[in-house]
This record gives sequence, C-alpha cells and structure tokens, in this order.
Amino acid sequence: MDFQLLFSPIRIETMEVGNRFVVPPMGTNLANPDGTVSEELIAYWEARAKGGWGLLIVEITAVDPIGKAIPHQLGLWDDKFIPGYKKLVDTVHRYGAKIAVQIHHAGRQTSSDILGGEKPVAPSPVPCFVTQETPRELTTEEVYQLLEKFGDAAARAREAGFDAVEIHGAHGYIVAQFMSQHTNKRVDEFGGSLYNRMRFPVEVIKDVRRKVGGSFPIIFRMSADERVVDGRKIEESKAVASIVEEAGVDALHISTGVYASMQYIVPPPDVSPGFILPDAGEIKKAVSIPVIGVGRINDPVLAKQAIQTGQADLLAWGRQSLADPELPNKVAAGRIREIQPCIACNQGCIGYIFDPNKMKCSCLVNPFCGREYKMKIEPAAQSRKVVIVGGGPGGLEAAWIAAARGHKVVLFEKEQSPGGQLRVGAIAPAKQDLTKAINYYTYMGEKYGVDFRFGTQAGAEQVLAEKPDVVILATGGEPSIPDIPGIDSPQVATANDVLLGKVDVGKKVLIIGGGLVGSETADFLGEHGHEVTLVEALPEIAEDVQESIKHFLLLRLKRHEVRIETNTRVKEILQNGVKVEKDGQESQLTGYDNIIIAVGAKPVNNLKPQLEGKVPELHVIGDASEPRKAIDAIEEGASVAIKI
Repeated sequence: MDFQLLFSPIRIETMEVGNRFVVPPMGTNLANPDGTVSEELIAYWEARAKGGWGLLIVEITAVDPIGKAIPHQLGLWDDKFIPGYKKLVDTVHRYGAKIAVQIHHAGRQTSSDILGGEKPVAPSPVPCFVTQETPRELTTEEVYQLLEKFGDAAARAREAGFDAVEIHGAHGYIVAQFMSQHTNKRVDEFGGSLYNRMRFPVEVIKDVRRKVGGSFPIIFRMSADERVVDGRKIEESKAVASIVEEAGVDALHISTGVYASMQYIVPPPDVSPGFILPDAGEIKKAVSIPVIGVGRINDPVLAKQAIQTGQADLLAWGRQSLADPELPNKVAAGRIREIQPCIACNQGCIGYIFDPNKMKCSCLVNPFCGREYKMKIEPAAQSRKVVIVGGGPGGLEAAWIAAARGHKVVLFEKEQSPGGQLRVGAIAPAKQDLTKAINYYTYMGEKYGVDFRFGTQAGAEQVLAEKPDVVILATGGEPSIPDIPGIDSPQVATANDVLLGKVDVGKKVLIIGGGLVGSETADFLGEHGHEVTLVEALPEIAEDVQESIKHFLLLRLKRHEVRIETNTRVKEILQNGVKVEKDGQESQLTGYDNIIIAVGAKPVNNLKPQLEGKVPELHVIGDASEPRKAIDAIEEGASVAIKI
C-alpha cells in the first residue's frame, strides 16, 4: 500500500512539518526531580526524532509549581529551565523534526502530596474524582495572575528554541476546568455562560500571543467530549474551537475525556482504534486551521484513511510512539511487519507512571522506552551460541535481540505455537491485540536468524548437545492447584485449559479465583452464554488489573450477569459445587457442571538444577523465576539479551 500521503508536508503558521506523524505530549516522569530536563528525557525524545516523526510535542510542562500533575514533571516557571530545553531542542533538530512544548497547569487534578503539601487550586472547590481532594477556589485577582504565567512560560519556550507551544486545554486540567460546566461553578466574569467560561482560555491565548509574537505557532489541545455529567459535548466543542481560532491559535489537537473518564484518555483494547477521529472531523468542519487527531491511532492504514477522508490533518500516535519510536521510518521503508505494536495494555505507560515503585514511563512491548539513555541494542563483541528454552514473551524478546546483536540463537518451545501465556491471554474478550505482539516477536526472530524449534520439549541433554555459551531459561509457569479436598474430581479444570479449548464445560460454571485470569475466564465464558459464578477470597475481584481495563471488564461481567462472591474461601469441592466460608459462616454453592481453577501460577524451572555448573552462563527469566506479569518477563529478556 502507498502511504505517501502520510509523508506530505504541512504548515502550522510559520512552522513546516515534514510529515503527518505526531508524538503527542504524554507524561513520562523522566524529568529531573526539580523539573529540569534530564539526559533520560533527551534520549527519549532523540529516539523519536531519529525515528522520523514530523512533530514532537514535549509533555505536560508546568507554568507554576502548584500546577504539577506528576512528581517529576517538567517546569517552565523560571528562566533556570531554559538551558536544558535548549539542549533538548538542539538534539531533536539534528534529525529534521519539529518540536513543541505543552504548557500546563493541573488545577484540581493533582494532590497535595505531589505539590509538597500545598493545596491544589481550581476555578471552583469541586473535588477531583481520582485524588478526592477539594481544591481551593482561585480569587478573581489570582485568575488574572495565573493566566500571565502561561504567556511567561511560552516566552521561555521560544527563547529555548522550540518551534511552537501547545496550550493544554484538554483532559480536565485547569484551562479545561474553566471551560466546562462540570467544574466551573463561578459567578464572576470567568463563570456562568459559555462566553464567560471561555474568558480564561481566550485571555491565556492572547497573553501567549503577546509574549511570543505574531507568527510563532500556537496549538490548542482540547477534549471534544469530556464524557462526564455536565461535561462538554461535541456541539459545544465546535463553538469552543471557533472561539479559540478567533483568539489566535494556529492548530487544534483534539482529544477526549477528563480524569473521571480516564478510561477514554488512555483507552484499553475495548475501545476501537481511531475512536476520537469522528469528533476531530466535526471540529475540522468548524475551523480553517489544521487539526491533529488522536485516539488509539496504531495502524498506517487507519492513519492514511483518516487523512484521506478529512478527519484530521495530522495524527498523534500516542502509546504507539512509545511502542515503536521508529514507526515513521519503518512505514516509509515498507517494513510494516517490523512495527512494534501497541497492545493498549496500559501496563508500562500510565501503569508505571502511577506505580510508586516504578514512576517512569515505559512500554510492555518496548522495554527500551524510557530507558533509551542506558539500554541499547549494539553489536556483540563476540558471537556466542545462545540456547533459550521457552517461547513465551520473555524468551521471544531475548531471542530476537540476542540474534540482532550477532549471536547464534536456538529457541526450544514445547508447544507448536509461540507466545506462552500471551497466547492464552489473547483468547479472552478484548485481548486479541496480544497476538500482534507474538507475531512481531516471531517475525523479528526470523529476520535475524533465530532457529525456532517449536513442538520440542527440551531436556538438559538437548540443551547441552547444542554446546551453548549461554542458556536462558524462560520456561514460564503453570497453574497453581490449591490443596482443597475434591480438587481431583473430573468436573474440575484449569482456566488455561478452558481458554485453550482443551476441555468442554457445561452451562453452569463456578470459577475459583477472581484475579486477572479468573475474571477474564468469567468474561470469556459469559460472552459465550455460560452462567458463571466467580468466587474470590479477597474483598474485590480483578485487583491486579489496570484501572481502565478493569472498568470495561466489570461492565461486561455485569452484562453477562456473572455472580460475584468476594471475601469467600472455598473449603471443599463437592460433586456439583463447592463448600465455602464467608464471614465465618459455612455454606454451599451447588448446581454447577464444572469447577474452574484460576488461583495463580507457580514457576516451571526443573532445568536449572540440571544445568547449573554444566554451561558457562545460565539465566532464568520471567515466570520461571517468579510468576509475575508479561512486562516483567519481557524486560528481563531484553536486559539479559543486551548484556550477553
């Protein structure tokens, strides 16, 4: 297919962008603790500039210290930040890309913990849905003082050499809070009518324009549909677009949602690719300036269609740019099968940002994301023979990277198909994107000459017969079988066997275990007409599931009328049900055709003791070491492969 349209240049005021590929502003937490530009952040953006993206928009950059939304957020409230940005801009410009910076204030969508004990401020004292903190209402005088800070930050951005600025008026942050009836309850000149609610963004735009000059490009990001009660819908957003165009912006960046509808800002696979593009198309009809579309843009065919049909002029690829910083170059060269796919799992991107033990953005499919400064695929000093046992995500990642570095790699996998637990997980509803990752890893292995031996159960003798210099055990895990009376009954099966179609189950099914696997098995069976009861010992099901994904999963379980019993322990498996204990009381749940076990996994690692001391170098990764998530296995596979 011809994708030349995606590589045609376009102008935003005086800035000419070389193609239609945009990396949007996504919080990375890669800044230094004081908000200055870090070497990690420069490496992150350099990888994307080098990858061929036409326009890079640096993520949320605070105009005021009490406007931060994440702990390690970039700042532009002081001249001290300028030197770091100059270095970043100069690095990006070496590759011919254009670079903008998004100026931002969180308003109510932050917490006093992030602000060092300061109380968040906002147009009105309406608490944030996520943080549950009630902000302090800004006085009228403070509002005028605050809007000046946007212009000051924009002036610093221009001095640092940025090609444009983007005003963050989307996702429920402070500019959006003034614009929306959902959050703006003021009765002064900044509240009430749409005209008054638009006063703050209009004055911000005018202040920015005064301080950056008449020809410096200004982009405005907005949510076309806030997806909350009293939030803005598309018709009002078309009016907003016209108002900000008249105020002086040169392009619009159309997104969706606020924190209370986060499942649409960072949507899981339940939300279809390109889902915001119709809104962008409506906005485009209302204005004469370029429109940037976004919303699970993850395929060049989809992207071409969006530009061709006039839904947008440029496209922001979001998480897909995390998964593959080289995507534009690969599309240009026709290397479509080499594109690392975003599977919308939300584990490494937003999942890591809100994980206090991680904090920094990454990607399940691309563990180099956020680590570009220290993790690189470079030719090995010496080619070595590497044997990998296990073709799950960790083994597949290790295999192609080791081979790409020049090692001779043999991979044994007992199943006829690759993927391991990813292949099992892909069977549940809304999880099919996992197959894209498996396809990618396998193709890359084939490209670099990995000797895949599927359908081969490798024992120690087979491994040693290869005379390996390095052995990587990625043998994964297997379902844990709890020690419950009756567990050996013929009506009992594991969730894996059910999902893989190895066993047939009857109409009425009880699942023991309400974590990720149990909940998704309930979803799968409910989707196919079974009556399902889910029994979980903890107070809540799906506690190990990312929140946006969990939102849609719970909706489907409700639609399937899945019966959920929490705080409930199974004491015994009966002929047609189970004996349980809840709140100190024992009872029976009966009338079931099958009992399905989904209570976690245990390592499969019988080869380690057989190989220790017999091979020069031995590594154990992923679930074979300790059952966790796929992202952990992939990170470990990559980490080992770049060092051997």
